[in-house]
Amino acid sequence: MEQANIQQDQEQLLVAHLTELRKRLIIVLVILALSLIAGFIASPMILQFIKSQPSAVRIEWNVFGFADGIAIYFKCALVVALLISLPVAMHQTWLFVKPGLTDVEKKGVFVFIPITFLLFILGVSFSYFVLFPMMIQFLSSINQSIGATETYGITQYFKMMFGIILPVSLMFELPIIIVFLTKIGLVNPKFLRKIRKAAYFVLVIVAITITPPDFISDFIFSVPLLVLYEVSILCSNWIYKKNRG
Repeated sequence: MEQANIQQDQEQLLVAHLTELRKRLIIVLVILALSLIAGFIASPMILQFIKSQPSAVRIEWNVFGFADGIAIYFKCALVVALLISLPVAMHQTWLFVKPGLTDVEKKGVFVFIPITFLLFILGVSFSYFVLFPMMIQFLSSINQSIGATETYGITQYFKMMFGIILPVSLMFELPIIIVFLTKIGLVNPKFLRKIRKAAYFVLVIVAITITPPDFISDFIFSVPLLVLYEVSILCSNWIYKKNRG
């Protein structure tokens, strides 16, 4: 009888968790849908802003298919929706796990939300205002050196832009990832210092892979990655001492 009651309690607890999870998912999906609509409305202004930005290379947007324009609208709206819904999704995740956390853990996890979003915005800003114009200028100079006539499709333009912004923005999340891994005991500052040379090598390879093949571009992107790694070590050291204390 007692075992049956325990099993029933477990089933009720599981149902309660699933109900709570569904509630959080519905909120996130509703916000995502509303922000997607807002993104479609704001897309013309955003695209005009992007096109009006001063650049060393003047690029005319061309369309090679009837659906190119609406495809770019959708991609632009999707980026806006992700930027709006990301903090909401993180907050809803925190509300879902909050009942199972201690007071100290609640404060620690809640701090992750604005920091994660801030690092993501910094990554987007750095990749769009610094790295992307640099790559455009480099590739355009190569095309001009061979006497090619530059005619770019709007689809190719934004495909390359998003292809740079997304990986760079994710790389800016490195400190938060390291803090999380330290908090659950998978890494510690001593280990991070021990593998510093190998980590530097990997990060430089990533920078060389993403950026144009010239020293200046590699240097400009490598330095922030190495700084982020050192910041990650400092954050890991702080969390490690705090956990031991």
